[in-house]
Amino acid sequence: MLSIDNELLEAVGAIAAAAPPTPPAVGDWRTRRATIDAVYGGLAAAVTPDNRVQVVDFTVPSADGHTLALRLYKPANPPHALVVYLHGGGFIAGSLDGYDHICRHYASEAGVAVVAVDYRLAPEAPFPAAVEDGVAAVRWAIEHAAERVPGARVAVMGDSAGGGLAAATALVCRDGEIGPLAAQILVYPMLDDRTAVADPAVEPFLGWSVADNITGWRAYLGARYGTDDVPASASVSRAESLHDLPATYLEVGQLDLFCAETVAYAERLMQHNVAVHLSVRPGAVHGFDQFAPESRVARGAMADRVAFLKNL
Repeated sequence: MLSIDNELLEAVGAIAAAAPPTPPAVGDWRTRRATIDAVYGGLAAAVTPDNRVQVVDFTVPSADGHTLALRLYKPANPPHALVVYLHGGGFIAGSLDGYDHICRHYASEAGVAVVAVDYRLAPEAPFPAAVEDGVAAVRWAIEHAAERVPGARVAVMGDSAGGGLAAATALVCRDGEIGPLAAQILVYPMLDDRTAVADPAVEPFLGWSVADNITGWRAYLGARYGTDDVPASASVSRAESLHDLPATYLEVGQLDLFCAETVAYAERLMQHNVAVHLSVRPGAVHGFDQFAPESRVARGAMADRVAFLKNL
């Protein structure tokens, strides 16, 4: 029988207590945005920032004349890789500040430079705005890697919706011959817009529910949601070919709505001869590493990600 990790149970209970007493209706992205930003803002505020990295904010042009904000984290020693990071938030929420401590950690512990992307959120900016911003960040990283980070390789990384956007960015870069990318690191990624039913055994543990998922995808895809007119650059699980994608790190909790789609994507990548590292964390829920960063499962997950980044 499935059960939540004991160390995660208390933290998840505290997060649940901070949520609205009645779950918001499907489509209510405003309430979800406010809740996500409040929760992740509180989690970030509780962490002492790692000041061993240099942080620089700047902007670059993206599609349609949009000015895209980026935040560069450079470790004390010369980095060997530059990682473009896309934050989570279901396409509808999230911010650079909410992920500042996480990007600092990866830069400091893995010795990589991190470029955090303040991509445009849905529904105000639906697809393809966010993935266009991801591609713009990769273009900048590739063009300036030699200048800012001599000899560095470029990878994409993200969690939740940011993991889905990182995967979509890698796909667009492959098809547009932008690169090469060293790797894609996808942490409990949001990969498939067709996920609209939960496994009954997992449903009681979901931190990101079916209703949340429908809301996020509907906001991002607009009128395309629920149709066959959804391109792979929006929902990578729809891609016909995954050949020539970079080496891929995939990680998901077994009690996560995204578990099945993550495992399925890993299997398809391997069928297309892509090198894959897949970790399924027993007893882990969506966002487990943020809710309980000192738990054994979170510390193990972070150590694995850092090890992968060190080996880019």
